[in-house]
Amino acid sequence: MKRNSMCPICFLRTVFTRPSKVGDVYPKTKYDDGKVVAPPMGWSSWNTFKNNIDEDLIYETAVAMKEKGLLAAGYDRINMDDCWHSSLRNENGDLQGDLTRFRSGIGELVSKINALGIKVGIYSSNGTLTCEDLPASLGNEYRDAYTFAKWGIEFFKYDFCHNVPLPSYAPLVYGIEVTERGKKEGTFYPCTDAKTEGLAKLMPCGKLPTGYFVSGMDRCRGAMEFDNVYSEEGGEYVLTLCCKKTNSQYEKLAMITIGDDDYLCNIPPQKFWNVTSRFQTVVKLKKGVNRVRIFNPVATRADSAMLQYLKMGRALKAATARVAAESGKVEKPILYSICEWGKNQPWKWGALAGNMWRTTPDIIPRWFWIKMIYDKTVGLYKYASQGAYNDPDMLEVGNGKLTAEQNRSHFALWCMMAAPLILGNDLRTMSDEVLGIVTNEDLISIDGDALGKAAKRIRRGRTDVLVRPLSGGGAAICLFNRTGRQRKAEISLKAVIDDGYAGLENGKKYVCKEVYSGKTYEVGDSLCALLAGDGCEVFVLGKNRKARD
Repeated sequence: MKRNSMCPICFLRTVFTRPSKVGDVYPKTKYDDGKVVAPPMGWSSWNTFKNNIDEDLIYETAVAMKEKGLLAAGYDRINMDDCWHSSLRNENGDLQGDLTRFRSGIGELVSKINALGIKVGIYSSNGTLTCEDLPASLGNEYRDAYTFAKWGIEFFKYDFCHNVPLPSYAPLVYGIEVTERGKKEGTFYPCTDAKTEGLAKLMPCGKLPTGYFVSGMDRCRGAMEFDNVYSEEGGEYVLTLCCKKTNSQYEKLAMITIGDDDYLCNIPPQKFWNVTSRFQTVVKLKKGVNRVRIFNPVATRADSAMLQYLKMGRALKAATARVAAESGKVEKPILYSICEWGKNQPWKWGALAGNMWRTTPDIIPRWFWIKMIYDKTVGLYKYASQGAYNDPDMLEVGNGKLTAEQNRSHFALWCMMAAPLILGNDLRTMSDEVLGIVTNEDLISIDGDALGKAAKRIRRGRTDVLVRPLSGGGAAICLFNRTGRQRKAEISLKAVIDDGYAGLENGKKYVCKEVYSGKTYEVGDSLCALLAGDGCEVFVLGKNRKARD
């Protein structure tokens, strides 16, 4: 940890204490704008085809999705994962499709697939390169989002390969200059006019015009605030951070908040040829007096990841609105999938930044790994809600050497967890057995239930018991055999009611439907089933309504 020109006493305080954050870097509301009412359903190219995709394969898969009844079942999007694009950006710096494999262009392919009634998704990474080392979107968020929106993309998976974390050090600010956009002369506000908070302090320096600078704004532990920044008419202004230079070979970052808006200003490593430096960003000021707050927002790696994913989410929304305004057509929102692998606990901030967030590393078609992903994700049920979903990764149903029982359980568990249902098998050659599993109406209805709550595991052991409240006062209950041997499983209705999460009432009669057998009956004192090895049974009590309707 570097002192970064902090006063020695303040620096010692950072070593021996952990003060509260002085800046709230988290958004105030959920990312979802009410347009996503259920976990998305679709198909992704990665699990089966990895880096070997082309426009013919993608279109053939879209045709198979429609012809096999998957579109009618709710699977309404085709997602192109990594390797859809060229290693070369075009002459304007924009992403473009692989010049030989997607020679017709991504926009043309999207139009063809849209004509089938199917939406198209695309992929990039929150890094300098994608996982397959192709151009990615870190630093090009607004440019790439606009490209996707122009193509008509409606789903976006944003990976985490080659990520470069935001720096946790703040610049040394001796003042700010505020100038109306397009004009030369502005108003200078010296740091001595600012209020300091936390570990931020005025430090003397006779070589600076103000005689002072502010340090101690690193890691969200200090801030400076000007409450006297005046705008005659309001509008766009150039805000210049006037900084003291140091011979520091590390990057710095400042967040500038003005009202409800925030702006990030990056400061590169510096050479000490001069004492002062200037770094600019364009901001919006209201008419009259404005309050300008400056601090470094990165206290943890999670803050860095959240801020970077938040930036892309804002870019996606701005891009779809811009394209709609330019074209005069209805806006096509882009559903935003955060693929951060669970490294920085995205379930704690994912709903503020996007629509869904990966909870684990990549899935593979191995049963022990699928169970590991399930174990991790099912415990995060409290973080899921309508329009904001835990994502245990794409489905491997029909891939590898999974048995029929494992395929059924895999699909049922994902539906119980309110997970996105993104198929990963070859739709063109899928068997009738696999097709039957992934088009089970009752399970799809549970996954997309209007209440939007994920299942809670109320019993863990050789047989897990999951309960999920459903709209209309009903509930789904899953008995999952974790062992490879047949076993009898049972759960009393009283245990489910006493837990409270399912929302079932004592003394009320419930009609029960077994999802796999189709049997319907009035439930007695308990639910029981003879489960095959790795198998499960799902019971639906009462009547639920589908959000997808």
